[in-house]
Amino acid sequence: MKFPRRIRRLLMLLAASALLLGIPAAATAFATPGTTGTGWIRLAHLSPNTPAVDVYLYSFDNSNAKIVLDHVAYGTVSPYESVTAGDYSVAMRVAGASPTSQPVLSTSVTIQAGHAYTVAGMGPESGLRLQVMDDDLTTPIGQSLVRVIQASLKDQKVSVSFGSTVLASSLAFASVSPYQAVLPGTKTVTVTAGTGDANSSVTLAAGTVHTLVVLDGATGLEVVNLEDASGSGKPPLGGVSTGFGGTAPRGPGSPVPWIAAIAAGSLLALTGGLRLRRRQLNTGI
Repeated sequence: MKFPRRIRRLLMLLAASALLLGIPAAATAFATPGTTGTGWIRLAHLSPNTPAVDVYLYSFDNSNAKIVLDHVAYGTVSPYESVTAGDYSVAMRVAGASPTSQPVLSTSVTIQAGHAYTVAGMGPESGLRLQVMDDDLTTPIGQSLVRVIQASLKDQKVSVSFGSTVLASSLAFASVSPYQAVLPGTKTVTVTAGTGDANSSVTLAAGTVHTLVVLDGATGLEVVNLEDASGSGKPPLGGVSTGFGGTAPRGPGSPVPWIAAIAAGSLLALTGGLRLRRRQLNTGI
């Protein structure tokens, strides 16, 4: 059966809404380049004065949580999780809150095949936000890549060096430096701040990618060394994890409100279009 152009357009709109609502046939028919394959994501709590939270990862085509991390405390970074490329949302709720309750924060992230991402709660509690970071997986031959996340609230600005190489100068709280290529080896990472310096021995091997996270520790600043990738353009299987709870799928989750709105709008548009078409046929227009 051949539909008029107007009706075909409305059916396309409805099919797109069905994709968002998770109908498998629609999802297959309307897959776009870059959304097939595998990517990686890790989740972090880097807000010093924000209490522990529960973190949820949802696929946009499924309201059941794909990953649930319980009671995530400040300074915690999960290992990478391998997920199918596509659109996802990350939600943070107060630790122990119902999985159907309103999230404290939520954001969307598009995971491309072959790419890795860090989604972190950043900033002070009063200005808490979820920041999506695109993690690099490749390095220049014979070198390492390293960046710095400044997650110390006690020191609003810090400077960080790896041996004699300056990685970040006066890096503001809740900000991230660009990746920088350095010569590999075991050297002292020095964090210079108003409350005093912090030193830590860090090994960066050739062909690896790292993120150094500056944290408020119990007795001063601390540096956590995260390995983003360990060669061959792939992230490591594990990671630095300092207190994550279980990571079991759990649901039902909290559906994204605009999904229902788009579907409802599409249905209304389709209904209106069909009525208009009937009126045109009846009047001979």
